[in-house]
Amino acid sequence: MKAKHIVLVIVSLFICLGLFAQAADQAAAAEAAPVKGGTDLFSVFVDSGTWAYPILLVFVIGIIYAFVRWKQLYMNEKIDAGGLFLKLRNFIRNDQLDEAAKISEVHKGTTMGFIFWSALMIFKEAKKSGKTGKELRTSVQNSMEEAVLQKVHLLDGGLFWFDTLAQVATYLGLLGTIWGLLDAFAGLQGLTGAAQQQALTGGIKKAIGTTALGLLAAIPLSLIKGWLFTRASNLISDIDEYVVKLINTINITIKD
Repeated sequence: MKAKHIVLVIVSLFICLGLFAQAADQAAAAEAAPVKGGTDLFSVFVDSGTWAYPILLVFVIGIIYAFVRWKQLYMNEKIDAGGLFLKLRNFIRNDQLDEAAKISEVHKGTTMGFIFWSALMIFKEAKKSGKTGKELRTSVQNSMEEAVLQKVHLLDGGLFWFDTLAQVATYLGLLGTIWGLLDAFAGLQGLTGAAQQQALTGGIKKAIGTTALGLLAAIPLSLIKGWLFTRASNLISDIDEYVVKLINTINITIKD
């Protein structure tokens, strides 16, 4: 995980601490107030007890990381791949490599732009050094493959963290369920009548509530992972397609 991601996680921890403190105050106020029925999210959170907080923490970390990856995949990788390729193709066919390199350099911040720029720079340098034919094609091919290996894995790399966070949220919910049942059974010992019934009810509410919270955190994280993975897959498919097209365009201009 990169340094900026670590910083965001640390920030999320401080945010969660603030949320936990606020939730604790609200929980204390709720205990002091008359008991009312209801199944709203806040009531479920309060009734779930201690295990609700780590589930919330996992969910907040996932949401922050989702924003980081959304910015990378949608904002930083925003590029008209087809339009860029057509511009480069025309310049390459007319042997205007300097203009082609300048255009690709403008988009160097994107994965595809960086790959195109790297290939064109190597193509220019190799031609100036006197390489021709197979040697020149090999240089371009190697530079393209190196750039692909250097950048493409970053598109879908790290998305597994959403699966991990979703699983952790689910497991925490199940652990909270077991803990709540243990509290419920423990409450039956040494109590009778209304006190016993109240202890049993509280333990069951905690058990069911943590399961619900775990699922409420895991389901959105799983959906976010699928959404971002689809975007990454589409970007990789475009890169595969236009890298081949660019190589073919360059190879056509190389004389044996």
